[in-house]
Amino acid sequence: MEHIDHILIVDDDREIRELVSSYLKKNGLRVTAVPDGRHMRSFLEANSVDLIILDVMMPGDDGLVLSRELRAGRHKAIPIVMLTARTDEMDRIIGLEMGADDYLAKPFSARELLARIKAVLRRTRMLPPNLQVSEAGQLLSFGKWKLDTTARHLIDSDGTVIALSGAEYRLLRVFIDHPQRVLNRDQLLNLTQGRDAELFDRSIDLLVSRVRQRLGDDAREPIYIKTVRSEGYVFSMPIEITEAR
Repeated sequence: MEHIDHILIVDDDREIRELVSSYLKKNGLRVTAVPDGRHMRSFLEANSVDLIILDVMMPGDDGLVLSRELRAGRHKAIPIVMLTARTDEMDRIIGLEMGADDYLAKPFSARELLARIKAVLRRTRMLPPNLQVSEAGQLLSFGKWKLDTTARHLIDSDGTVIALSGAEYRLLRVFIDHPQRVLNRDQLLNLTQGRDAELFDRSIDLLVSRVRQRLGDDAREPIYIKTVRSEGYVFSMPIEITEAR
C-alpha cells in the first residue's frame, strides 16, 4: 500500500488550520490540525506523523519551546516547518537553531508551504546513512573531543559533556563528514538547512562562531575550523570513528 505523508499542523489560528488543512488534503496529504502544544503532545503519544508545521506565536508553550522539546525527545527525527509573523533575520536563525528544518513567515501562500513541505521531506529522506538519527551509536574523535552521534553532544578529554543545539550538531557533522575540504557558505547552507543562500548567509557565520565556542577554538588562530579567505571554511582535524558503548 502506498504511503501517504501525514502532516501535523500546530497553530492556534483556527482559520489558518482549516485553510492549510484543506489545501494539503486536496494535494494528497493526510492532515491533522491541533491548536496548541498540549494537543500536539497528546496526539503524538498515539500517532505517527511525517512532518510538523509549528506556529511560533502561540499562547502557552510557543513554537520555539515546542521545537526544542521535540528535538530533545523521542520525536526528534520528525522534520519541522515553522510558521511565524516575525520577519527579523535573527528570529529565523533562532528558529533554525531550535531545530526547525525550514521557516516560513506569515502571510504565506499555501502553494509555497506545500513546496517547502515536499522539499523538507525530500531532504530528510535523502540524508546519507551516517546522518540518520537511527544510526548505530558512534563516537567521532578529533583533537581532544568526541562527538556522540546518538546523544548528539560533545565530550571533552576530561569526560565533560557539552550540549549542542540541533543546528550546531548538523553543522559540526557536515564538517566532520567532509574533513580537509573547503566548504563555501552555499554548500554549508545546502548541507545543513537546504535553504536559499541569500536568506541565511549570515546564519552560517553565526553557527560557525557558536560551534567554535563549543570547541574552545580561537577564531583568530583556530585549530579545528579554519577560515579560508574568500572561499569558506575547512575542518582541519583527522577523524577517528569508534562504536559508542
